[in-house]
Amino acid sequence: MKPAPVSRRHFLHAALAGGAVSQTPLIAADTPAAKDGLFNEPAHDIPLANDADVIVCGAGPAGVTAAITAARAGAKVRLFEWRGCLGGIWTAGLLGYFLDFNKPGFAKELRDKLDARGARANSTSASRFCYDPEALKLLLEELCVEAGVKFQYHTKVCAAFREGKRLTTIITESKSGRQAWKAPVFIDTTGDGDLGFQSGCAFEIGEAADCPCQPLSLNALLVVKDVEQLREFVRFGQPKPGENTDGEKKKRIKDAIVKSGHFPSYSGSTLWHVSGNLVFAMMNQEFGIKPWDAAEITAATVRARAEMNLMVNGLRSLGGPWEGIQIVATAEQIGVRDGRRILGRYAVSKDDVIKGARHDDAVVRATFGVDIHATTAEHNEKGGATHATGIKVKPYDIPLRALIAKDVDGLMMAGRCISGDFIAHASYRVTGNSVGMGEGAGVIAALAATTKRLPHEVPWSEGEAKLKAMGQRV
Repeated sequence: MKPAPVSRRHFLHAALAGGAVSQTPLIAADTPAAKDGLFNEPAHDIPLANDADVIVCGAGPAGVTAAITAARAGAKVRLFEWRGCLGGIWTAGLLGYFLDFNKPGFAKELRDKLDARGARANSTSASRFCYDPEALKLLLEELCVEAGVKFQYHTKVCAAFREGKRLTTIITESKSGRQAWKAPVFIDTTGDGDLGFQSGCAFEIGEAADCPCQPLSLNALLVVKDVEQLREFVRFGQPKPGENTDGEKKKRIKDAIVKSGHFPSYSGSTLWHVSGNLVFAMMNQEFGIKPWDAAEITAATVRARAEMNLMVNGLRSLGGPWEGIQIVATAEQIGVRDGRRILGRYAVSKDDVIKGARHDDAVVRATFGVDIHATTAEHNEKGGATHATGIKVKPYDIPLRALIAKDVDGLMMAGRCISGDFIAHASYRVTGNSVGMGEGAGVIAALAATTKRLPHEVPWSEGEAKLKAMGQRV
């Protein structure tokens, strides 16, 4: 059934009502003296809101799903996002491709709604397909408004406070200054586990305590003169009989970039067809970057954007099918594969992936392979774009326990910051699984908050029954 049209006035009211609390600037007559390179910030009162059952931090694939699901399950939900749109890596990150998406519930709903808008490039595959990022931005906003989610952009969670072991309050920073927000249940969908870290949770990163981590990539949206002339390079939703395989197309793109005078930092460079003569591009990698280090990620973004322009300009100089190729937009945010993995009540493991683990509290079944990108420039150039692990994945369950923080009560996680090891993470981190995790976290958070329980006190059978009653598991 088609939702009723939403007027712009109603849209803004629904999305932002109660979102602004009074701004209280800090005015100090005297600047405290700095000592030993440290500055003592004066304590001051800031506005506090206590009007939500569930607060979700981060509006990427997991976060927007969690927020919508929690609201549909009857919770009052606030959703905070530091960028200017919903969708995270899908939209601000121009990811280009949905992977491991052949799932029921909200994943199916998104597929169907994108199809209805002509915004899915590969309608023949439910598992992996390209999409229109602008159409997705609008769709996600409409779904949040329809569900009653109060979302606020350009707002970053910057601190968290507990009473004993229980998380009770977060602090955000935005143009409105610092604001405090209370809720019974919180969900960390920041990708890098920012909220879990600020709450005092233990976490893991990369392969070891100090990485190495998987590389970052800055994607882009390109326009070409005639996409049909680039069929031997571009991945289409419906290949022609006898058309080159995806691997052959990647090699052809790499060879073309090398011919233009540059070896790409991602030797598995890929172009996906969006629509018309628009294509997504993933052609660069930045190695050894900790995604929570602002200086490192800034430098990586600058290098990646420069390299993307260098490669596109080089391809255009080759002429022929590359004539007229140019960048429409580089991503607002560089894409991160590896951030903090917050310690939960269960850690998804390499053995789970190999054996095809089954759990009574399974929130989603993952099927994607173990995808570990080259962790050094040398490996990318001499050893290929990815690490060959030899691991064959059997479809495996991600249990609810991996989405519930171990060290802090009232805190859940969804997306790539859930509890798991490096190998398992390299499989479950794709966005189809993030949506399934967001769905599970959202419904359990809503049930916990509205019945005055903690997430670990709500059995998954109750959450699954609620999803079925909502029509999200059919």
